[in-house]
Amino acid sequence: MVNVFENLSNTDQLAFLKFPVYISLLAANSDGKTDDQEKKIAVEFDHMKTYTCNPLLIGFYKKADLVFKDTLQQLDDELPKGKTQRDAAIKAELKKLESLLLKFDKVYAATMHQSMKSFKDHVSRAHNNFLESFIFPVPIKGLTY
Repeated sequence: MVNVFENLSNTDQLAFLKFPVYISLLAANSDGKTDDQEKKIAVEFDHMKTYTCNPLLIGFYKKADLVFKDTLQQLDDELPKGKTQRDAAIKAELKKLESLLLKFDKVYAATMHQSMKSFKDHVSRAHNNFLESFIFPVPIKGLTY
């Protein structure tokens, strides 16, 4: 199976590897910060995804697993504190990633969208914190509009 993720430039790959991290940080942001339990859940779930993801995403998750924990800590430290400012900053970064999703075919993009939704759902439950009104912040041309 061809790993379409590797068709991206190195710069785009590095940016795209932040996708599950930003989703995890957004899902954990009910109180304006990411606590240790939420980080632990996100790291464990990312690692598990390398074995349980859709076969289309195996190449992506193998690379993401190598940098997820460090990227999570780095972005958590860099992002603004406080729920509103942090949400806005994360959503702005996710919108930038939308252009990368558009470089893939619809099947890959839809599969990635579903995988990111599973990240959001899993991390949201780290402290029984369900994001009932969460709207996925990254529209996918042809799928969501």
